[in-house]
Parts: sequence; C-alpha cells; structure tokens
Amino acid sequence: MPKKHGLGKGLDALIPSGDSRTSPAGGGVLQLPVDAIRPNPRQPRHLIDPGGLKDLADSIRAHGVLQPLLVKPVAAGGYELIAGQRRLQAARLAGLEFVPAILRQADELQQLELALIENLQRTDLNPLEAAEGYQRLADEFNLSHEAIAGQVGKSRAAISNTLRLLKLAPAARAALAEDRITEGHARALLGLPSAQAQGAALQSILKRDLNVRQTEELVRRLTGQRRTSAKTPRRSAEEAALEDELRQVLGTRVLLRRGARGGSLIIHFYSDEELNALVDRLRH
Repeated sequence: MPKKHGLGKGLDALIPSGDSRTSPAGGGVLQLPVDAIRPNPRQPRHLIDPGGLKDLADSIRAHGVLQPLLVKPVAAGGYELIAGQRRLQAARLAGLEFVPAILRQADELQQLELALIENLQRTDLNPLEAAEGYQRLADEFNLSHEAIAGQVGKSRAAISNTLRLLKLAPAARAALAEDRITEGHARALLGLPSAQAQGAALQSILKRDLNVRQTEELVRRLTGQRRTSAKTPRRSAEEAALEDELRQVLGTRVLLRRGARGGSLIIHFYSDEELNALVDRLRH
C-alpha cells in the first residue's frame, strides 16, 4: 500500500498569491521563457474550453499572469510544468515571451498530486474529470474522502457524491462528458440497477428533454417506488427553494414533504462515508 501523504494546507501553501518578487534563493518568483517550459505529462485535464482559454488569454494580455506557474527543472535543460496548464497555454496564445514561475523539486507522484489538486481547486473540470481526479488521489496516494475534501476545499459528502459518477453506465458517462445531461441527471440515473436500465432512461431524458426532477420521478417509476400521492398539496415556491437550499448545503438529494400536521425531511446517502459526513454536518 503506498504511503499516505498530503500537501498540508493545500496548493496555496506552495504557490504564493499575487505578484510578489523575491530572490530565487528564497524560493521566490522567476520570469522564465515560455518556450523553455514543456507540458506536464501527468496532466489530469482532458479538455480545455477554447472560449474560456481565449478569455483568459485576453485577461493575461491586459493584466499579465497574476498567479505564478509551478515548474521543476529537468536534467536535459529547461523546465517541466507541474501546475498551471491553462495559464501557460493562455500566455502562449497572448503572445507572452516570459511567464512568472516558481521552481519546485518534485518526484512523479508529487507532480501528479500537485497537478490534480491545482485543477480540482482552481479550474472548472467537468464532473467526470473531477471524479477521476479524486479517484487517482484515493488510489495513488491512499487518501480518504475526508483527506481529499480537505485538500481541495470541498465537503466529504461532495467528494463521495462526485466519485459515484464513475459508476455510471458508459452511455450515461458519455452524455455527461458531452454536456448532454447535467450532474443532477447523472446522479438520478445512478438509482437504476443496471447499465441497460440507465441507457433506457437516458434515451427518455434526451428525447423528452426531461429536467432533473422529472428524471428523478422517472427513476422512481422504473424502480417501482411509490409515487407521490395525488392528495398531497402542491408545494409552495418557498418550500421548493428550501429543499434546493438543503440540497446545496448537505451535498446530497433532499426531499421535503409536508403533511396535515408537520411533515418529513428525507436526506439520501449512498455510502457509509457519506452518512458519516452528513452526521458530522448535522452535529455541528
């Protein structure tokens, strides 16, 4: 089993913010030629949105690179990128000859960990890329969901929920990666027991342009769960907003049901780790 380790306070402990300048001997920021920096071969990001990259290049053209790249020297000469792929590509697109960078010594595992955390903290990875990144942190660095959450600034429940996306059927994963369905649709599909069932439901979602709540209702019907009674009063906009707020706070599916006297609040969890995380949140 690989040795468990982490980055302490996270990437911000290794990459100073702002544009301060100190001496190289003090581990400060250097101005390095763009052409001397080669890509990180362990980069976890698969896709970079061209529109977003152009926007970043325009910003860099106007204001410069405000956040230094993290690089390591290589024996053959030059430098290899550890973290900052989008900034490097945008700097090239903006026509910069030099970029601010910080030198770090890092072995392959540390380089992978830094690249993953940099992407997960600072850029908009699609949900599957994020899930794959969390899984690599868990597998290659023996990090628990709680440790990963601490590294990337998210709740443990959010990490567990995102990792569940890796259990999607191939067709559903492809639809999520291509933005044909949302993460909410994908989580609802996970309630179906087989790839075939998920595939059939996916076709209904795409053909009928179902929203997330309609997809959840479809999954309930397909799994034989009892539908909401027709006698149940229609929820007010305030109740629907409260349910959405609770979903955001708890990082999982929440159902608010009112009865003649009082009602019920149903909080869903999908693993023991998620349950423990929810209990911790409710206790505090």
